[in-house]
Amino acid sequence: MNRPLILTMGDPTGVGPEIIVKALLCGALENLSRPLLVAGDPGVLEKAAALFGAESTISYGTGLVSHRLTIAGRNLEVHALSLLPAGQLEYGRPTPECGRAMAEYIEWACARCQQGVAAGMVTAPINKAAIHAAGYEFPGHTELLAACCGVDKVVMMLAGERLRVCLVTTHLALAEVPRVLSEAEILATIRITDASLRRFFGLDRPRLAVLSLNPHAGEGGMFGDEEARLIAPAIAAARAAGIEASGPHSADTLFHFAARGGYDAVVCMYHDQGLIPLKLLHFDDGVNVTLGLPIVRTSVDHGTAYDIAGTGKASEASLVAAIRMAEKMTGHV
Repeated sequence: MNRPLILTMGDPTGVGPEIIVKALLCGALENLSRPLLVAGDPGVLEKAAALFGAESTISYGTGLVSHRLTIAGRNLEVHALSLLPAGQLEYGRPTPECGRAMAEYIEWACARCQQGVAAGMVTAPINKAAIHAAGYEFPGHTELLAACCGVDKVVMMLAGERLRVCLVTTHLALAEVPRVLSEAEILATIRITDASLRRFFGLDRPRLAVLSLNPHAGEGGMFGDEEARLIAPAIAAARAAGIEASGPHSADTLFHFAARGGYDAVVCMYHDQGLIPLKLLHFDDGVNVTLGLPIVRTSVDHGTAYDIAGTGKASEASLVAAIRMAEKMTGHV
């Protein structure tokens, strides 16, 4: 059986539905090696089709495919987990029912992956405040998926064709980063990155560059001691375990070499250290990958974009890249 990839629709009032339809209309969802199934809302997707002046019809399916949308002659298979009043929804104004639907799309897709029914999942953007209003306490996608999979530690990787960055700390005030960093967290990030690149990307011996926290790798302790106290010991422990990790590297020069193929991934100490160079190279086609889960999960590297939701202007490039990356990852497991 050729198991499908499940694409969660994301926020019904954000850009998720329209970039799914946009990707369909431009032919980017054709010739995939796996079937694509949207976990979402057929009425909301039909509303998104209208943004592009595309005629659409809905028919009923069987099994996982509860509905089939035919949009401008192209088919989109859907498992309906919500039937929201699409005509009454306002772009950028999610209701608690929308928040509940967003979370249910994710939970359903994750469960199908864990059961082996689906090969992997790709997620469109959600609104954290909306899922909180629906009674979910998770900060976002990653934490919800980790809880569903029973995993304590995951790693956020942002990736494109030229660069992959993995973060030790994520959404955290910059002033808190030195306090939160520890040898154990750095080592765990290196281990998960190495194992995931081997398992899901088919790399026999991933080359990992581990960055310093401070300018010039601390300049021998003049600008901080985290390199000698935390980062270097973590790298040494990783190398002792057979991982090809090097560093601590100064962040101001390392990306020059990483973007030219010198490394398979860069382990970064904090959010902007990794995401600024990543988005410089891959602003439109960057992909968010959650490492450390027992399943394949990729996502767009952007949010709900309420400022342009409902205009049809949002780019589908990151979504298409996320689908293509999930497709490749599932080919290795």
